[in-house]
Amino acid sequence: MSAELKERPEAKASTEEELTDGFHLLIDALKMNDLNTIYGVPGIPITDFGRLAQAAGMRVLSFRHEQHAGNAAAIAGYLTKKPGICLTVSAPGFLNGLTALANATTNCFPMILLSGSSEREIVDLQQGDYEEMDQLAIAKPLCKAAFRVLHAEDIGIAVARAIRAAVSGRPGGVYLDLPAKLFGQTMSAAAGKASLLKVVDPAPQQLPSGESVQRALDLLKSAKKPLIIIGKGAAYAQCDDVVKTFVEKSGVPFLPMSMAKGLLPDNHPQSASAARSLVLKESDVVVMLGARLNWLLSHGKGKAWGEPGSKKFIQVDIDPREMDSNVEIAAPVVGDLESCLGVMLESMGGNWQPSNSDWTKAVNQKRDANIAKMDQRLGSDTSPMDFHSALGALREIVTARPDAILVNEGANTLDFARSIINMSKPRKRLDVGTWGIMGIGMGAAVAAAVETGQQVLAVEGDSAFGFSGMEIETICRYNLPVCIVVFNNNGIYRGTDVNPTGDKDVAPTVFVKDSRYEKMMEAFGGVGVYATSRDELAKAVNKAMDSGVPTLVNAIIDENAGTESGRIGNLNPQSVVKKK
Repeated sequence: MSAELKERPEAKASTEEELTDGFHLLIDALKMNDLNTIYGVPGIPITDFGRLAQAAGMRVLSFRHEQHAGNAAAIAGYLTKKPGICLTVSAPGFLNGLTALANATTNCFPMILLSGSSEREIVDLQQGDYEEMDQLAIAKPLCKAAFRVLHAEDIGIAVARAIRAAVSGRPGGVYLDLPAKLFGQTMSAAAGKASLLKVVDPAPQQLPSGESVQRALDLLKSAKKPLIIIGKGAAYAQCDDVVKTFVEKSGVPFLPMSMAKGLLPDNHPQSASAARSLVLKESDVVVMLGARLNWLLSHGKGKAWGEPGSKKFIQVDIDPREMDSNVEIAAPVVGDLESCLGVMLESMGGNWQPSNSDWTKAVNQKRDANIAKMDQRLGSDTSPMDFHSALGALREIVTARPDAILVNEGANTLDFARSIINMSKPRKRLDVGTWGIMGIGMGAAVAAAVETGQQVLAVEGDSAFGFSGMEIETICRYNLPVCIVVFNNNGIYRGTDVNPTGDKDVAPTVFVKDSRYEKMMEAFGGVGVYATSRDELAKAVNKAMDSGVPTLVNAIIDENAGTESGRIGNLNPQSVVKKK
């Protein structure tokens, strides 16, 4: 009788156990934590993972190069406060993604890099496996945390730890090493489901001490010429109303770093952007909100900051290790920005006196004079265009479209745009960030379009565009509402350098003259426009922004218009030795 039961189909089905595998567990772990978009490049050993993730309802966007997929994931993290996910193949693909992961960590963007890898037993004995590399060891120094998963039952824990590491405290990049054998491992579906974790409160509030808040407010009260500097950390925090209330209640002039522009509108009466040199040099108490005293602020010292010892700093940051990194911080306030400013506002009460009116008046006079001087140049219609006339046209477009997201990179293209194009809403300007690197443009543009659904305007120097230009195929493939403007001045910085030897090779900084970048976009089904005047540029961009069709505008800029290294030529040493 028992033998007969074993042969019956219904009896056989009842004894079979439903299984799951590493592929599905990783997908389920990500989805459980509301991580539903993956940026990456398919290949061995993660090709099927991308297919299965898409089949499970995740959005999987495939790029032409892992670095740009990683840059997209990093910007996704910045915009959403959830880790952006990048998926790469092993070894060279991992290394390409690692560049973006390191950049994300430097910029405090939460991101998780998932990379397939070779099997441990072969890698550890260096026996020459396919794309053999000890990826975990290489990743560790370049990110906030790195983990390897060897067993399918540990996937849930690994994803949970990666999420918490990426977003807690100062955000950053996390690496998850996924050996090929992991994906094929099977286990009971019920046990697999039980092994997954929904992360609870991954980035808890960090309240400042009452003593630190009082110390900071006492110092601010004593200031004769106070200044507030707002960094992209404040924009990332997404406590916009609290920041605005604090700045306005204090009455202090504020200077936004480039990716913090729009947290308060650039035309705000307290904005000191156009008086940057004055406020940095003359201020006596400086309040740092989510900003760091790195090279972008001359490390808080030197000629830009006036006489040594002439100012004191209040710094609000979630990481206590940031304090005193370059200069003494007289009043450190440690905690998340929303909590810190909330406590400070409460302590300020209703009788807070705004900052010195004479100081504010002097700042406003300098700002208004500089703006008036610049406006004269922005309205010009030179032929060929220079940076001011071209950016003047784009400034009007961005002002009329406050919800559009501006992506910006280059040397002169970045430096001029940063001071010319005003922003009125937060997290609408994405650029090269702390490292000042080239190549973030197309990845950032893709992520901005995908994560927000808004129109994206990417303003690129011709050199910067070259780093990620092939991703316009990605933009066309997914039909994303991205308009790219390439400022084409025939070279790096400018197209006028010559080879001093007279040899047929052009100078190292010179590109093919009058390159037709717009033809690249046409090749992939997008719209290409060749623009030689301010009017042509404005018409092309407005049409692209209205239509949402992928567009590239090749904007011809006077090749003499640029300056060496943009506005940071002091960082580019030049030889003073003359050869005979």
